[in-house]
Amino acid sequence: MKAPLDGIRIVDLTRVLSGPFCTMMLGDMGAEVIKVEPAKGDPIREQGTLSDGFSTYYASFNRNKKSVVIDLYSDAGRRVLERLIAGADVLVDNFRPGVMARMGLGEDRLKQLNPRLVTASVNGYGSTGPYADRPAFDFIAQAMSGLMSVNGAEGTEPMRVAQPITDLVAGLYCAFGIVSALRARDLNGTGQHVESAMMNGALSMMAYLASQYFATGQLSVRTGNDHPLVAPYGLFKAKDGEIAVAPSNDIILKRFLDLIGLGYLLSDPRYDSNDKRFERRAELNQIINGQLGDENQDIWIARLNAAGVPCGKVRNLAEALNDPQTRAQEMVIEVDQPNHGPIRMLGFPVKLSGTPCQIRHPAPALGEHTRSVLEAAGFSPDEIDRLTAEGAIGDH
Repeated sequence: MKAPLDGIRIVDLTRVLSGPFCTMMLGDMGAEVIKVEPAKGDPIREQGTLSDGFSTYYASFNRNKKSVVIDLYSDAGRRVLERLIAGADVLVDNFRPGVMARMGLGEDRLKQLNPRLVTASVNGYGSTGPYADRPAFDFIAQAMSGLMSVNGAEGTEPMRVAQPITDLVAGLYCAFGIVSALRARDLNGTGQHVESAMMNGALSMMAYLASQYFATGQLSVRTGNDHPLVAPYGLFKAKDGEIAVAPSNDIILKRFLDLIGLGYLLSDPRYDSNDKRFERRAELNQIINGQLGDENQDIWIARLNAAGVPCGKVRNLAEALNDPQTRAQEMVIEVDQPNHGPIRMLGFPVKLSGTPCQIRHPAPALGEHTRSVLEAAGFSPDEIDRLTAEGAIGDH
């Protein structure tokens, strides 16, 4: 069967992370992604650990793409881009709002070129509001969205999430918006604009922390590994290390406490409601630690999971990546990178039974597909040679 996005052509002007993550997911689903780069390439070609001058960071976010080098500062280069846009289904950028218009590719011009085009932008704050023109990076979006204010332990400084979470969430939402806009185009006949902002994405992930504030008007304190609404819940100490346990409702809590010999606490007037347990969380955690300290992690984890209590070890990244469950789910894959050998990267988190994601080609060399893409777009060999000589395009 054909891939879900087979036949969809995407012109990708994005660089670094949020946009490339978005377009990689679309490429994984079968879209043809044409990555437009300047002569020096996407900056992340030079970031992260380099192996023989090749960035594994770049490879991990640019599989299933074709690379075309175009000088967008030149008139001839912009004309090349316009011809590619005319034959595309989607145009994606992660410039600041207004940059595309200053390039001569505002909304009206894009509609002239391709009325059915879906355009998409990933940015920091959205295209309206007082912060629309501000530059943004993940760290700033984490700070501005309130995410850092609720992360970390009580009494400590605000803490960022280690991963560039706002970049990734914005890219994920943008991909979702693009496939939704493509479906809307099928129904209505015209394209539309999709926008995904890092700060909006982070705010949308505030979940019960936002709900609690709306209900009470009170700010959540940082609770570290404890739950802000439920107790007991968090990290507990077995004989040889910590266990993460999540008794998120009364049924699971009863299973947990019964199994470790503390079921009687649920009838103790000090602990017979969540509110009371929450108020006495520190002493309750200490009682639980006293019970768990007699056995090793693996024993408790086996018993608790068998009883239907969600729990697990706190693993480091190496342990997680080499876990048998990770292998069973093919969440680490190996891609043969020409001239550089096999490169390990994260696999496909979405599993489709009939049309699974697959590696159709590895991350491209800079300008690797300039000639073939332009030929497919109707450029003659002479035109391509002339544009190359003028510096409007770059041929690998």
